[in-house]
Parts: sequence; C-alpha cells; structure tokens
Amino acid sequence: MTHPFRLGLFAVSCFVSGLAIAQPTTPTLIDQALQKADLLEPQIISWRRHLHQNPELSFQEHNTAAYIKAALDTMPGYVIQTGVGQTAGIKAVLTGGQPGPVVALRADMDALPVEEINDLPFKSTARGSWQGQDVPISHACGHDTHMAMLLGAAQVLSDIRADLPGTIVLIFQPAEEGNPTPGGPTGARVMMDAGVMESPKVDVIMAQHIGAGFPPQGDWLPRRSHAG
Repeated sequence: MTHPFRLGLFAVSCFVSGLAIAQPTTPTLIDQALQKADLLEPQIISWRRHLHQNPELSFQEHNTAAYIKAALDTMPGYVIQTGVGQTAGIKAVLTGGQPGPVVALRADMDALPVEEINDLPFKSTARGSWQGQDVPISHACGHDTHMAMLLGAAQVLSDIRADLPGTIVLIFQPAEEGNPTPGGPTGARVMMDAGVMESPKVDVIMAQHIGAGFPPQGDWLPRRSHAG
C-alpha cells in the first residue's frame, strides 16, 4: 500500500491547488503547506494505524467520529458539527484570513464486513453486525488512509489559516460503502439532505481514493524524498 504520509502530502497539495483554481495562491504558501505536511509524517501514520485497527461499519462509525472530532479539537480555527445526517457525519469549517472561495474536501469513514488476514501489529480483529449477521470488520477499501490524509490536510490548513485565501469545509462521511438496510440511502445522500454543502455554500469539492497500483504522487506535485 502507498505510504500514508505521502498520501497526506497529496491531500494537502490537492486542497491548496483547489483554492488556486478559483483564486491564485502564492507559491510561497503552497511550499509552506507542503513543508508542514513533511513534518506530519509520524502523526499521519499514527492516525491511520489507530483507525485501521478500530474499524466500524456503515452508519455505525460512532467511535471513529469521536476520534476524528478529538483530533480536530486540537486544531485551532475549526467550527465543528457532528452527527450530520443520520449518525456520525462530521463537518468542520475553517475560515481563512484572506478572501477567497469555499473549498471542501471529503473523506469516507466506514469499513467493510471483510476479515483481515495478516500479522501486522495494528491489524483489525473487530467484529460487528451487518444485515443481521455477526461479521469480521476491516478497512479493506482504504478509508482509514483517507481519514488520516484529511486530518493531515486539516492540521496544515489550520497552521496556515491566517494567510489562507477562502474557507475550508472538511466532510467526514459515513456509509460510503452502502446502507446495511437494503435500499436505504448512503451517507452521501443523508449528508446532502442535511445541508452539508450549505452555510457556507461550497464552490468546489474534492475527494481522493488510494490504490495500490497508483504512484504515491503525480508528476504535477513537487518531488520529495523520504525513507521507508
């Protein structure tokens, strides 16, 4: 799997570049953000491993949401709303010190009813209920990494908020994999119905997905060297 630190760097790059789409962002600010992302490597790995070891199924992500909320609470500037939609959705808004667009970045939180088979010290041994059956649970689709990436971006953007053009909306979405009740709405629909894209009204939204077959960063990103 691609190193989660480098994915955190990618998330920061996407976010700052998204701001630049609507309003020019100085290279100095982008470089500053990427340098701060470099320093977050141990923390991003720690977040990812905790989330990996403690997965929860769709619309059951209560402990996951509490963990994310606790992390966001340490980052100055965010106005945090929990329970967005049916259960565990989180919306966090950061107002930058300069005028600009409203840019959102979204990560999914739910795991899958899939058994994890490996010997990693942070492997999942969790179990839960899915459609009336007791099942093993794991982050087999990478949502643990998506959340860690977004928390990394959140920390960097908080650190540079005084110079940041525009407003940031972080969206942590439950139930991307589906509703445990067949035919029920997914987390995206319930968050949309709850007005997650309003107040402030989002101008552009981005998400990302890891893939073992993809390079850790595109040619358009600054090249950085890291061991491990």
